Amino acid sequence: MIGPNVSIIAENHVFSDIDKPMIVQGVENKGIIIKDDVWIGTKSTILDGVIIGQGVVIAAGSVVTNSIPDYAVVAGVPAKIIKMRK
Repeated sequence: MIGPNVSIIAENHVFSDIDKPMIVQGVENKGIIIKDDVWIGTKSTILDGVIIGQGVVIAAGSVVTNSIPDYAVVAGVPAKIIKMRK
């Protein structure tokens, strides 16, 4: 389930070379995996490279910057595990 106004952003700008303008350094795409039976709350943001495990609940307004294990409940900016469903 995905609430309204969720952003799933599977791209990051490269900015490691300080001798080149950021705009010419390109982007990288690791991809995002969202497993089964997941609930993503309203206005949450999922960033590139994240794997969201099975049965995860993401609280409204969370920013997911790291992968989440199966059956975790996460909240916050950045999202942190607040409890496990199992």
